[in-house]
Amino acid sequence: MRMYLLYSFLTALGMLIAAPYFLVTGLRRGQTLSSLRQRFGWSYPPELSSSASRSIWIHAVSVGEVLAVVPLARRLKERFPAQRLVVSTTTATGQRLARERLPFAESVFYFPLDWRGPARRALRAAHPELIVIAETEIWPNFLREARREGVPVAFVNGRLSDRSFRGFARAHALTLGFLRSFLRRILANATIYLMQSEADADRLRDLGAPEERVVVAGNLKYDLGQPHESDLSRWLGGELLRSQRGPLIVAGSVLEGEEPPVLEAMSVIEAQWPAAMLALAPRKPDRFDACAMEIQKTGRTVVRRSGLSLDETSSPALGEPRSVFLLDSVGELGSLFGLADAVFIGGSLVHGGGHNILEPAVAGRVPIFGPSMENFKDVAARFLEAGAGVQVSNAEELAAAWQLLLLDPLRREQMGEAARNLVERYRGATQRVLEYLVSLLNSHDELAATARGGS
Repeated sequence: MRMYLLYSFLTALGMLIAAPYFLVTGLRRGQTLSSLRQRFGWSYPPELSSSASRSIWIHAVSVGEVLAVVPLARRLKERFPAQRLVVSTTTATGQRLARERLPFAESVFYFPLDWRGPARRALRAAHPELIVIAETEIWPNFLREARREGVPVAFVNGRLSDRSFRGFARAHALTLGFLRSFLRRILANATIYLMQSEADADRLRDLGAPEERVVVAGNLKYDLGQPHESDLSRWLGGELLRSQRGPLIVAGSVLEGEEPPVLEAMSVIEAQWPAAMLALAPRKPDRFDACAMEIQKTGRTVVRRSGLSLDETSSPALGEPRSVFLLDSVGELGSLFGLADAVFIGGSLVHGGGHNILEPAVAGRVPIFGPSMENFKDVAARFLEAGAGVQVSNAEELAAAWQLLLLDPLRREQMGEAARNLVERYRGATQRVLEYLVSLLNSHDELAATARGGS
């Protein structure tokens, strides 16, 4: 009890100190005061709080987690059509994408702050029969309140990187073991942990999760659907033909510090293919303006997605040599991979841990990424071993990798096919996870029926 009080005090103190920063950045990223009211549990969308029927609650932090749970959420809704499906996220971009990709959900709202009051109010509003948390977002007070309410909590697509594990190990040492004891109690509040790999499972067990509750179920991200054509991809495909631009290079999920090497590598490509076009997609919306400035520093013209209506037949600026298409939107990157001749996946040339390389692979494109792939270590290793991906360390190597694929269409096709086949080989996590969740729901119903009969 004292550890929970200390944790709540420290998180409250930290939030109080950081409140001005988070308020400013939150408003800049599109979060409104209504989202803050939701996080405190003071108000919720009417469709969430007005219904007394029980729900299946899926929590996905942001964009990557939302994309990963879409097939699972759809299967749950098909299996339990009478149940409400409600979805929470932490970020504004996650909210927008969840509303777009999960139109069958009865409600999309913000996850509560991890204090006793907000957690309780959220649980009472959502009235869940099962809570599904994507990846490994561990919130002590929320898990404790869910256990007190008798609601099973399943972590799906769980992962624990080497970096995170080492961080916990250092914290254990600094707190002389007190954190290990507290963490063991926290982890015991979840019902099951469905992890991506055996390595992830081993790390979680080492942190104190009950061994019998940790299961390897695979990576949901392998179950991505085929890349969907969008209004943007159709428009851009037509624009490439009209302006006679190409080849198209797509650099996605780029973080701060990666724009300069990407643009430097693109200069090498432009020297050999003067009509080449770069589509650059920052990972975070608060980098859109800064990224535009980085592009302009190189003397290039910036064509921003946000400035296009797509009704126009042509964009004269995009026809200019060395102009760069800046994808300053959320949820449209995946549709562009099918147009690309070569790609780069960001978060990997800087210490960002890497981002999802499976989206271009599903489209048959060869993922090229940097050395920092801690968040996708197993996935990256499989691609490199199969000759289905390329790892680079700097701008020079990135340019060379793009050149190699552009100069050798046969190699590009063979490696792209190997990438697509690798995704197909590891599909199936959604079905395995679904079976566990169905079992939990059925068990919960049986317990509830027994309790009613006994009363």
